[in-house]
Amino acid sequence: MTAPPENSFSRSFSLSATGGGRCIPPTRYALFFLIAATGLAADLATKEWIFARLGMPGEQPVWWIIPHVFGFQTSLNEGALFGLGQGWSLGFAIVSVLFAAAVMVWLFVLGAAQSRFLTCTMALITAGILGNLYDRLWLHGLRWWEASALHQAGDPAFGVRDWILVMIGRWPWPNFNLADSLLVCGVSLLMLQALFFTESERATVKDPAESTG
Repeated sequence: MTAPPENSFSRSFSLSATGGGRCIPPTRYALFFLIAATGLAADLATKEWIFARLGMPGEQPVWWIIPHVFGFQTSLNEGALFGLGQGWSLGFAIVSVLFAAAVMVWLFVLGAAQSRFLTCTMALITAGILGNLYDRLWLHGLRWWEASALHQAGDPAFGVRDWILVMIGRWPWPNFNLADSLLVCGVSLLMLQALFFTESERATVKDPAESTG
């Protein structure tokens, strides 16, 4: 019986498990850090801008771009994506650090960065992780303006700064930010590659150096 075609994600994983077989070219490092740094800078800059304009959550009304469909509204999320796990900021921060470190090892020690696609997608994911980690470590310096069941007024706000509001009919989608968008895009691309692209298809977009080396 003929074995099913191997997709590029599974092949890259198997290559990394054996050390990748060859050195990672310097261009892969440059590509990864360029995308990750650009994504991180965009996330932090937009957070600073919108919180400077609208203030803390509840201080200003929604800034509608498309009335009652799409707008900007500040919020602080002490949980994970879509507000899950409220109050577990420290735990999510630890997981973020471990995951970011694992990405670096997988790409540049075990050899997954031989794939340009994986280098780009993992750079997007890393930018998203670091953008939200910045907030969870309280590097933004914000403090809660009112007391709640989880904190007192004036306590450090270890929450992620969210500001993009999308309405689905009358229901508001949980506020999010560029870091969340980068994470979702990176993970979605990985899933699409794993499900729909075979190794032979990946070979058509290799670098010239990879094809001849």
